[in-house]
Amino acid sequence: MKLTNKTDYNERSVNLSDASELYINTLRKLCSEYKIKWTIHVLKRIRERKLTIEMAVNAVMNGDIIEQYPDDKPFPSCLILQIGYNKPIHVVVSTDGEHVYFITAYAPNLIEWEDDYKTRRR
Repeated sequence: MKLTNKTDYNERSVNLSDASELYINTLRKLCSEYKIKWTIHVLKRIRERKLTIEMAVNAVMNGDIIEQYPDDKPFPSCLILQIGYNKPIHVVVSTDGEHVYFITAYAPNLIEWEDDYKTRRR
């Protein structure tokens, strides 16, 4: 599902039982409390793609939600973009309300993404 009103997702914080969409403040709060879970997949991808754990966490702490995936299981997830370290980074995270689960991280490319790295090419 494409994000329709980015401002709402990036400024409000809600209880997950109230909504299937994630909010950046909720994710940031959990990260700042070190309530983070890493999947084996994301740790492998970070290493393969020459990224760091710090870059992935920084994306949540300083980036913006650009897409929501409310139907993902076991928890809704979202795609976050941060442009830092002289390059953009995308991270996909989810939460159960108690922890942030990092699912994958990558540097988006211009073959799949527009110049803003927020819009998928059709």
